[in-house]
Amino acid sequence: MTLYDAACKVRENAYAPYSSFKVGAALRTVSGQVFAGCNVENVAYPEGTCAEAGAIAAMCAAGEYAIAEICVVADSPTPVPPCGGCRQKLAEFAAPDLRITMATLDGARHVITMAEILPGAFSAGHMDKS
Repeated sequence: MTLYDAACKVRENAYAPYSSFKVGAALRTVSGQVFAGCNVENVAYPEGTCAEAGAIAAMCAAGEYAIAEICVVADSPTPVPPCGGCRQKLAEFAAPDLRITMATLDGARHVITMAEILPGAFSAGHMDKS
């Protein structure tokens, strides 16, 4: 199963009663494992949690910490990029050349790297005093 297929499949499980905007994400780790996540909304936080965050949480729960590739899918007119918070989360677990594929259900795709989508990302190196 491709990352696109996995993201489309998990997207169907999204809990989006307020926006009706379902998003799915699937990532592949450097070891080759695939993890998927979908957005989850709630009354107190109708924007909800993002699909990318769900996939990252599943990855970490399995003891993996390095993303090799990710695909994000939504039923939208154009591909939807990860939100700002998810961009920072992705940067925590990925190299600057991480390939991020954003896609729609209609087949439109846009590929960008981590460095392009979040230039100047905050990292642990910013906390070094040496």
